[in-house]
Amino acid sequence: MDLPRDKIVSMYEGMLKIRHFESRVRDLFAAGEMPGFVHLYLGQEAVAVGACAAIEAGDCITSTHRGHGHIIAKGGDVKRMMAELYGKATGYNKGKGGSMHIAAPSLGILGANGIVGGGIPIATGAGLSAKLRQSGQVIVCFFGDGASNQGTFHESVNIASAFDLPVVYVCENNLYGVGTRQTNVRKVEDIADRGVGYGIPGLAVDGNDVIAVYEACKEAVDRARESSGPTLIECKTYRWQTHFEGEPDTYRPPEEVAAWVQREPIGPYRRMLIDQGILTEAEADEIEAHVVEELDQAVDFARNSPLPAPETALEDLWA
Repeated sequence: MDLPRDKIVSMYEGMLKIRHFESRVRDLFAAGEMPGFVHLYLGQEAVAVGACAAIEAGDCITSTHRGHGHIIAKGGDVKRMMAELYGKATGYNKGKGGSMHIAAPSLGILGANGIVGGGIPIATGAGLSAKLRQSGQVIVCFFGDGASNQGTFHESVNIASAFDLPVVYVCENNLYGVGTRQTNVRKVEDIADRGVGYGIPGLAVDGNDVIAVYEACKEAVDRARESSGPTLIECKTYRWQTHFEGEPDTYRPPEEVAAWVQREPIGPYRRMLIDQGILTEAEADEIEAHVVEELDQAVDFARNSPLPAPETALEDLWA
């Protein structure tokens, strides 16, 4: 790989951080410690990390209801994220947004979104802003396979294409929109093929290969930054959990889930790093131990943080 060692290693650490964060959230939610709903990113770690490794600190992302991985990959503080999931005042949205609405504009995180396809026009608007301001920024827009059937997707991509906006549309195709298998509701096998209809590049990559995701996104980001317009990238992946935690898994064959879990992204990447001498076994273990410790601290921080004061209920509203 023709990449700096620190970037290669940081992608390993980033995927581990997402994996352990989501595993903690799964267990804590099941134990009744978190309010609301959570939609976990387990199994899709390579998409967020590969895409965010291809952009710069000043660039922006928009996310989805399954957004924890995107936010971590863009540099989100796991303490403040965990506190937000607990509904605590120290969270990114002061405990008022919860799992599906974490935003951190100072980090270029324009918000997770509980509406399917809701982040796509936001990303397109941010791309128009970047172009008008001549800021040189690129916006990466994450969305799922189900959102690719929404009008927001088609209208937004058409606008971005017409005006050569610096947006990279990253579709995370995990095969299911809630409980609906996507092959039952669309004819095209590759969502990436829809780029042809808007005169933009469209390519499909293995969403469980972090380097493949990075390379595809880096090319698209460079193209966007050179004012050559948007790109549609489809990352083929799989979510290990059901749509939301607590939902009965009645719609996926168990053998399909097991096969995709075997294709998980982190283990093969770790073996590659060790085989190529980029990390030793001990160094890889040390990185994971550090991640586990960081998550321990995040959970303690969230548990010990205060709830929002009742008198703050109407603060931070916009009208």
